[in-house]
Formats: sequence, C-alpha cells, structure tokens
Amino acid sequence: MDIFQVLKLLGGLSLFLFGMNLMGQALERRAGTGLRTLLSRLTTGKLAGLLTGLSITAVIQSSSAATVMVVGFVNSNLMTLKQAINVIMGANIGTTITAWLLSLAGIESGNLFVRLLKPSSFTPVLAFIGIICYMFCKSTKKKDTGVILLGFATLMFGMEEMAAAVAGLGDIPAFQELFLLFRNPLLGLLAGAILTAVIQSSSASVGILQALAVTGQVSYGAAIPIIMGQNIGTCVTAMLSSVGANKNARRAALVHLSFNVIGSGVWLAVFWLVQAVLQPAFLDMPTSLFGIAAAHSAFNLLCTVLMLPLSGLLERLVTRLVPDDAQREARVELDERLFTTPSIALEQCRGVAADMAHTAVSALKDSLALLDRYSAELAASIREKEEKTDHYEDALGTYLVKLSTKQISAGDHAEAAKLLKMIGDLERISDHAVNLVESAEEMREKKLRFTPAASRELADLSRAVSELLDLTLSAFLDNDLEHAAMVEPLTQVVSRLKEQLRTSHILRLQQGECTIDAGFVWSDLLTDLDRTSGHCSNIAGCVIDIAQHNINLHASLRELRSDSGEYRRQFQAFANKYALDG
Repeated sequence: MDIFQVLKLLGGLSLFLFGMNLMGQALERRAGTGLRTLLSRLTTGKLAGLLTGLSITAVIQSSSAATVMVVGFVNSNLMTLKQAINVIMGANIGTTITAWLLSLAGIESGNLFVRLLKPSSFTPVLAFIGIICYMFCKSTKKKDTGVILLGFATLMFGMEEMAAAVAGLGDIPAFQELFLLFRNPLLGLLAGAILTAVIQSSSASVGILQALAVTGQVSYGAAIPIIMGQNIGTCVTAMLSSVGANKNARRAALVHLSFNVIGSGVWLAVFWLVQAVLQPAFLDMPTSLFGIAAAHSAFNLLCTVLMLPLSGLLERLVTRLVPDDAQREARVELDERLFTTPSIALEQCRGVAADMAHTAVSALKDSLALLDRYSAELAASIREKEEKTDHYEDALGTYLVKLSTKQISAGDHAEAAKLLKMIGDLERISDHAVNLVESAEEMREKKLRFTPAASRELADLSRAVSELLDLTLSAFLDNDLEHAAMVEPLTQVVSRLKEQLRTSHILRLQQGECTIDAGFVWSDLLTDLDRTSGHCSNIAGCVIDIAQHNINLHASLRELRSDSGEYRRQFQAFANKYALDG
C-alpha cells in the first residue's frame, strides 16, 4: 500500500464521516416535528418505548445522537428514566439500518435493475437532486432535504473510496496477521470499542469494517467481536453528554453503557464458548458487507431480547450507582443538548414557561389574599416566588435567544418569539405581587385601616383581577383564543374600576373618612393592580397575534376593541359583575 493509497483512504474516510454527520444533522432538523409527535405519544409500555427508540434512530441514523437526545429529554423532565430505558434499547436496533444501506455497495449482478440498486448507480442522481434543492429552493424543509441527499451521496462516495483504497491490503501478510489476531474475542471487542469511542459513531465504525471486508481478510470470527465492541464504544458520546446534567439524565447515560456492556459481556462469553467447543466452519469464512450488516442486526436484537425483560433491574442498578441526594435538586432545566432538535428544545421551553406562569399567577393571587389577612409566612413565600420568576426569565430568555439562532421552522420561530415577549410580562406580574406585599406590610406597621366601603371596593377589584389572571393563564397554557378574547374587555373593566375607586377615595378624603397615609397605600394598590391587568392584556394579545400570524400587538388589540358586538357584550357583562358604574 503506497502513499497515494493512504491518501485515498484518508480522503474516503473523511468524506464518509463528513457525509454521515451532515446527513444526520439534516435528518434531525427535518424530522423535528415528527420527533416531538413521537415523544408526545410515548407511553410507559416497553414495546411503545422500544419502537419509539427504533423509529427515532432509524430516522436520524445515529444511536449516539438518539441517546444524547434521550439524556436531554430526561434532564429536562420530558421523559422518565423508565421510558428512557426502553427507548435506548430501541435505539440500538434502529442504528443497524445504516449498515444495511451501506451493504448495498456490495451488490454484484449483470442485471440492469439489480445494478440500479447499487449506490454508485443512484447516488449521482440523489446528489444532483440534493444540490438543486439546496441551492434553488427557498423552503427550509426543502433545503434540509437537499442536505440529506447530499450527505448520503457523500458518505456513499467516501465508502467506495475507502473500499478501493484498502482493496490491496488483502495481499499484505501483516494485514492478514492483524485480523488473525482479532480472532481473539477479547482483543476484537477492545479494538471495536476503541475505534468507535474515537469517532463516536457505531454506524461509522461498522461502515469502516464493511469497507475493510472487501479485502477478503475479515472473517466472521474476527468481525463479530469487533461489532460487539463497537456497541460499547458508542456509549462514550452519551456519557460525555451527561456531564453536568441532573441525576436522572446521568442514570439514562449509564443505562446505555450498562445495557451494552452487559449485553456484550454475555454474548461474548457465549461466542467464546461456541468458538472453543463447536468450532463452526463459518467463523473462518470471509465476511461480506451483507454479512456484517446481518451480524450487527442479530447482535443488537439478541441484546434487546436479553435485556428488555430485565429493564426494571437495570433501572434499580443505575439508581443504586447514582443515588439520590438527601436534598432534592432545584433548578431550571434548560438543556442545550436539545439544540440539535430545536422543536424538542422549544417543547422544553414551553414546560418551563408554564411553570413560570403558574408561579407568577400564584404569587399575585397570594398577595391579594395577604391584603385581607396578613401572614409573615405567606409574605416570605410570595418573595420566593418572585425570585423564582426572575430566575425563570433569565434562564428562558438566554435559552430562547440562543435557540432562535438555530435553523428552526417558521412556526417554531413564532412560538419562540411569543415566549420571549410573554416571559417579561409574567416576571412583572410577580414584581407587582411583591409591591402588594410591601403595601400590606406598610399598613400593618402603621396600623392603617381602610373604611368598610373601601374594603368592599378593593374586594370587588381583587376578584376582577383574580378572574383576569385565570383567563390569562388559560389563554397562555392552552392557546385558548376564547379566553384570550375575554381578557381585553375585563382589562378595560379593571382600568375603569381603578379610576372609579380613585374618585371614591378622594370623596372619602374630603369627607374626613380616610387618612392621607391610607390614601397613599390605596393609590399604590390601585396602580399595581391596574398594571397587572395591563400585563395580562399583553399576554392575551400575544396569544391572539400568534394565532393570526401577526407580530403587531397593538394592532391586534385595536382590532379586538373595534369589534363592537362581542367585545361590548363581554365588557358589559364584566361591568355588571364587578359593580362598575356606567
């Protein structure tokens, strides 16, 4: 093997790995919505989880990427550890699809239709279609489809280059001795594990083994232990991805490692025993591209058959290896590992934003209760909730800005923009909750009291704001357009109630029924509640904007108010309910 063949081998290997990486990334982007659908349908059933893992990995062509996604899902509480175990097992089967695609390069026949199945026949057509989609189509999905085709053509071309470069190795004695050495199952397993750990892709390492098979020196006895080792080596990616993750995510990565180590260990022992006792003749036969693909699939199926009934034991094993702390972890889980699948990352953001909305609304409602009956414990709880919403806003804002720079669909981009606009309003609602706490504390310290009339008026305003918060929360969490449309008329009722209550207070001051100090607190309360209603209006308006594919909030609100029929009917209903003067 001269220097030119070495260079050809390196070039082919580079193209092969680049094509596989390029195709995998494009497949992840293209299948983003489908992956979210698969995740939403996932159940705790073993078969459902297994098929989900198989499907995802068959789509994105990488068990490493699929397992990293699973670690991200578990880290973000989108998937339980029990679900993750079954998905990981399915991913190990799904990754064998790549080897079968690569094995098409081994087709040999004079028949025209059979020859058309050979990658060298159809990959130029795929590459041509791919470059047209990539260069001339404006749609992001079509561009990704083009990248998928180009990536596949590149990896197949690299595969052929590698095979051509190593074809002459079969006549070199040293190469023959090397694969005789790998007939020792333990050495073969170590070689497969190390190669896969270095390139971090079992699909790629199987492809390299298939390329070497054209030399005729790779026997089944040498190939099978190497394939077993490749399953262990691919765990490196998931283990690295779990660094810095929460405990369940680290357990998910450890499940991947344990599954492959135990499965490889058991079947390696069986293989060693069969080789030593029975000495089957086929182990000395040279393997082929199809033979390696078949061995890869058979081994992963056998591992799944062995470990699937033991998934409960596997869960207990990793839970014992990574035990729970006495103190529960408390942090916002926004995992940048999921940027490879932006639609799933956005799903994670929705979950965190929902927690933020519940926290902010709960804080404001608690502060309304505090005005009626003060409690030091409740006041401290409201402040904790406000700090939590601050943390939510910082984490979500940073994450969404980074996510928006990725290649995401127009719908996901609009959803990200909606969340960015609304988390600021949610944070301000919690700020007003703390302002109400401070007003309640001031009244308590100064021993101030509102008149019975003022207390009744404040109770009416508090009930209106509380209903407004409920409508806003429902509109935000469920994209409920009916409730979103009800927010604006109720917001206007709250605004007019504020002016009505301010006027009533001035009259009480003039009649000497209320003190100036209580009046200052009264004014602050009205201002905070009115501004809270304004933030609710912004959130509901944003929900309507997204539904109408409109980013101009004020235009949507003007259009809503101009609807003299439904808007006025709802406004009058709320005005009557909360005793608003005409």
